Amino acid sequence: MELYLRWLNKHERRETEAEPLGIILCAGKKQELVELLELGQSGIHVAEYLTALPPRKLLEQKLHSAIQSARKRLESRSSSKETGDENG
Repeated sequence: MELYLRWLNKHERRETEAEPLGIILCAGKKQELVELLELGQSGIHVAEYLTALPPRKLLEQKLHSAIQSARKRLESRSSSKETGDENG
């Protein structure tokens, strides 16, 4: 996928477009492994999909966790911009 994204970026992307990204869908993923592979640096993202609807309680927990994680990322970006750190 990395080769394809680089080719696409070099030969097909217009100046007004953002760099291409790839998404790998998996029935399961280990976040630690995804982070160690550093796929995000190549524009490759890994997402987990559900093959069956989980029990309501588990779904609520996952949704709550995703919301908390998103809020933390937004807060981190906001504080980075306030301090002038463009890498956050």
